Amino acid sequence: MLYINETESILQKETWETVNRNLLAKMLAEYMYEDMIQPEIVDGSYVLTVNEERKYRFTAEKRYFDSYDVEPGSIEVMVDGEWKPALSAITFLLDIQHSIGMSSETAGHLIKELNHTLIADANLLAHHKKTSDELADLDYAELEGEMSGHPWITYNKGRIGFGFDDYMSYAPENQQETRLFWIAVHRNRAQFHSVNKLHYKKLILSELDGGMIERFNEILRENGKSSADYYFMPVHEWQWKNVLIQNFPEDLATGMIVPLEEGCDHYLPQQSIRTFVNMTDKNKAHVKLPMSILNTLVYRGLPSERTVIAPRVTEHIKGIFEGDSFLKDECEVVLPGEVASMNVDHAHYSNLKGAPYQYLEMLGAIWRESIYSYLKEGEQPITLAALHHVDAYGKPYVQSLIEKSGLSADEWVKKFFGVVMPPLLHFLYQYGTVFSPHGQNTILILKDYQPERLAVKDYVDDVNISDQPFPELAGVSDELRKVLRSEPPEGLTQFIFTGLFICHLRYMSNVMVRRGLIEEMAFWSHLVESIEAYQERFSHLEERFKLFDFFKPDLTKLCLNRNRMVDYGYGDGDDRPHASEFGKVKNVLAEIRAGKMMV
Repeated sequence: MLYINETESILQKETWETVNRNLLAKMLAEYMYEDMIQPEIVDGSYVLTVNEERKYRFTAEKRYFDSYDVEPGSIEVMVDGEWKPALSAITFLLDIQHSIGMSSETAGHLIKELNHTLIADANLLAHHKKTSDELADLDYAELEGEMSGHPWITYNKGRIGFGFDDYMSYAPENQQETRLFWIAVHRNRAQFHSVNKLHYKKLILSELDGGMIERFNEILRENGKSSADYYFMPVHEWQWKNVLIQNFPEDLATGMIVPLEEGCDHYLPQQSIRTFVNMTDKNKAHVKLPMSILNTLVYRGLPSERTVIAPRVTEHIKGIFEGDSFLKDECEVVLPGEVASMNVDHAHYSNLKGAPYQYLEMLGAIWRESIYSYLKEGEQPITLAALHHVDAYGKPYVQSLIEKSGLSADEWVKKFFGVVMPPLLHFLYQYGTVFSPHGQNTILILKDYQPERLAVKDYVDDVNISDQPFPELAGVSDELRKVLRSEPPEGLTQFIFTGLFICHLRYMSNVMVRRGLIEEMAFWSHLVESIEAYQERFSHLEERFKLFDFFKPDLTKLCLNRNRMVDYGYGDGDDRPHASEFGKVKNVLAEIRAGKMMV
């Protein structure tokens, strides 16, 4: 199949120009935030000089936290002494390449990622026509497919490794249900781990019906194998065809891995691409599988050491929850745990010192409790990412929720912070434990379109603990400490400050302010009030409030675009790249609090 009709429907001139303008606006805003470009203000417009013959100018609204809202339709480029509409994000990238210190190798790979992103944006623009009013009633799993990707990273749908056919089949925005392919892996090659009340047989009986299990056993018998010697595990079709056959031929030849068949259940991919919601039975586990494509900053594999330890991390987090009445009875926070995992180390890469990390993350599986299994009557889960979504007609999704809720925007935002912040702060202050609560990991549970409860997922990658000698951390085992990142106070604070405030709330605030729903100062003041309300209630933790201080005048600025474009590039190292640190970000929360204290 050559996808001629599909490409023609997506790649129309007007559509292409629109998505380029939108991406250009995002690039300008985020590169200004990360101090990669420094335009001057001339006659009320921002002007970025490439050289005397080539300049860009645009209008933008200044926002808090050193941020900007750039108007896409205002962006012009000077060509031959004439101002013309700027319609190429990639030309702009090449124009700034040398001034920001980006190598040609990096620029070359980034052009590919930006083109992939633009194609996906064009597809979304051409085919996603649901209004925000309609989306407000859409199911959690389907809503994920309406999102446009990471709000901060400009190459957010690069997906290097996917062909166009893969994109059409497996990208979440195309909302194609898929079945998972199953393999049998010899127990000498695979590791299975689970929480205490779960074991392998129980898990498989919950995932596969009796007929399918018998069929798999029959395939093993036909190959002269005993099912008692093997684990059954799911893999993604793309991973099987593009990575596993090519990298595990020895195991296939010796029968250490035996291909089986597709399972019966149908799944929808979520925004992370590698996490799947069971659409046949929504109460069944969500499955997370490695897909060795490069997207945003990293290959989307499953790190072996974190996959192995995932159920132990779940037990640690749930142990905190069970023993704390504030989290359990008042907040009723939802913690969909990673209850089982399977990992298969590569026979050769795992013994290669300094092997590129992508080759250590190719074969594994994680089973996470379904968010649907936790819902009460009338509750509706959404990821936080939905709250900065704007539909094709310019209406924010959050505006539709507010209108349907019967609350004012001010009341809705106040309730939002009252739901989201207390459990996150309590884990941090009381237990020295932090999640990375960005828009994908954090689920807001609504009732009657109003914020009701918080759910947090993805412990395997994003749970971190304090390096301080807190008594609450004394029981953390050496096994867990080897895998969980232990961070100094500001490092731990950054997971909420950058992960939530910078990576999500500044976008949510911006769409609300742009639409006239709320004043910017009012939005952030409600966040300050929620932190202060928590601190007033748990005043005995005052010393920890000083340690994990959200009211410093400035904090280290973490940069996601700069990491790829300038610092890390496309190196194939033995460790996943982390956000770059560059300069400081001015903290408006400190100014708001100081203003209150002066009153």
